[in-house]
Amino acid sequence: MSARLLFPDPQAAADLLTFAARTIRLGDGTVRLRADGGVLVATAAPLAPRGLLDATPTVLGLRVSAIDPDLECDLVVDASALLPAPDDASAVALPATATSPAWAGISPPRGGWEQTDAIDAAVLASRAQYGVAAVADALPADAGEDVVRLVRAQVWGQPDDALGGLPLGTAFAAFALGFIAGSEIAPVRRSGAWTRVSLARGHVLVRGPVRSGLTAVRTTGS
Repeated sequence: MSARLLFPDPQAAADLLTFAARTIRLGDGTVRLRADGGVLVATAAPLAPRGLLDATPTVLGLRVSAIDPDLECDLVVDASALLPAPDDASAVALPATATSPAWAGISPPRGGWEQTDAIDAAVLASRAQYGVAAVADALPADAGEDVVRLVRAQVWGQPDDALGGLPLGTAFAAFALGFIAGSEIAPVRRSGAWTRVSLARGHVLVRGPVRSGLTAVRTTGS
């Protein structure tokens, strides 16, 4: 029998598979699964930089659910390889191999979060739709992968006033992962370099973009 995740009910298992299905077409199509103490944290990276000169911000989507309290794991898998267990509707079969994307090595803090703002879910949806249109308008016909990544970084990485200065990609992640549903006010919390936007269906965590290059020369000594 293949390794599996055992949930308290079929709906919880189906929720993970839905999250994974949405992740397949976003970012690198992988999901990080961390289970401990009966809690599963599933994380995907709709946006993440590739290389030091990539200005794309790190934007993660995160869902939390109950799981078998005896299970402990921390692995990253291809989202398309997560499948329903054929003999148990409350279980999800894991693939035989894991992967190790760079974004998974950067974990948001678990504590120290302080609320600083709030965003209406309707604003997130509106800004996501604006960004989708902006990306489509900016892409030339038959654009290659490098051009697509550059345009996406430029559009989704820009700070957006309607989002309190957060990258426009924050709205993209919430919308594309299905976190926006109906009327809701999402609290915005910060801890160190990270910002978290919390919705009933999941959380969006943002860090960056990380700025690189030389700093200004400063005078030292007397």
